[in-house]
Amino acid sequence: MIISRMMFAVVALGALAMAPAARAGDKEVLTYCMEDVQRLCAGVQPGGGRIMKCLKAHKEGMSVGCAQGLMKLKGGR
Repeated sequence: MIISRMMFAVVALGALAMAPAARAGDKEVLTYCMEDVQRLCAGVQPGGGRIMKCLKAHKEGMSVGCAQGLMKLKGGR
């Protein structure tokens, strides 16, 4: 289980780094919300704000830590 999470993180962060249309906030979202992204948005390709849209669509299932992290990002922009 831990290895699959690490692999997801590597793939997701790699995709963010290579995606020209990736929003600047996607990488920070993964920092705060990695477990939520794995649980709620496993089939969503990173980049273009797709992860953020997925998390917003599943906000009822979002963890407190992820929600707080997103609020921190929102306040910093």
